[in-house]
Amino acid sequence: MRENVPPSGRNGSGGVVSRSSRLRGPRRHIRILAATGAAVLGVALAACSSSSSSPAASGASSAGSASAGGSASAAGTIHGTVVVFAATSLTEAFNKIGAQFEAAHPGVTVKFNYNGSSSLATSINQGAPADVFASAAPKNMETVTSAGNASGTPQDFATNTGEIMVEKGNPKNIKTVSDLANPAIKVVVCAPAVPCGAVATAIFKNAGVTVKPVSEEQNVGGVVTKVTLGEADAGIVYVTDVKANEGKATGVAIPADQNDTTEYPIAELKAAPNPSAAAAFISYVLGTQGQQVLASFGFQPPK
Repeated sequence: MRENVPPSGRNGSGGVVSRSSRLRGPRRHIRILAATGAAVLGVALAACSSSSSSPAASGASSAGSASAGGSASAAGTIHGTVVVFAATSLTEAFNKIGAQFEAAHPGVTVKFNYNGSSSLATSINQGAPADVFASAAPKNMETVTSAGNASGTPQDFATNTGEIMVEKGNPKNIKTVSDLANPAIKVVVCAPAVPCGAVATAIFKNAGVTVKPVSEEQNVGGVVTKVTLGEADAGIVYVTDVKANEGKATGVAIPADQNDTTEYPIAELKAAPNPSAAAAFISYVLGTQGQQVLASFGFQPPK
């Protein structure tokens, strides 16, 4: 069906339509369409602009949040090396604690320097780089704290008591502290300035005997070595040393009224290169897992 179109030059009512009228109609219609199109295009562009910018803004916001979360998370993690200066009597227990600590904190390495507490204290005060000091006696810790080289207050984490160590099987049949006063018995102890030496001195005093040792060692490891190698018949060590060397030596218990106890303090050092790891290691030693390891090696809890 054809569409009825009015004859050229006339409007639908039969009137004459001028050329200018005919031209104004289409032009007005074109202008309206153009304006409408521009408006639609503007809306579309605005929508596109809004749509494309929203994810970016959201992404930036998310990135900011992630960054903030990452910083907080990073601040809570530890890494690097933590250097621990520790008394020789802690060797076996701290080696195990160190391994467990590393497993609990991937990316952290624990390095130990074991020696007599007096020697370690001297090294620290002379500037040796270390993060943590674990002493076998408060006196040696005080050497460090009085020099201003400890951070915060040292905390006791264990105690230890003396015991006589003899050759495996006790061939000299040593039964009491008094037996060590026999000139025929070669006795070795720690030097008086070393915690195990102070314990030996107290034990001899408590027992009322005079013992003349053939050697005074700079740490308890030296006493253990001489006894287990047969270079000495007996030595005053800690209960933990006898336990750690059960296959190579025998222990002779000392009565409580003659024995002596030493406390083990631990502290972060003021010049610690890795203070975060130092604090975490100390916390681990004082915590349940650290205390379980220490107990398994014969240490008693702090008083």
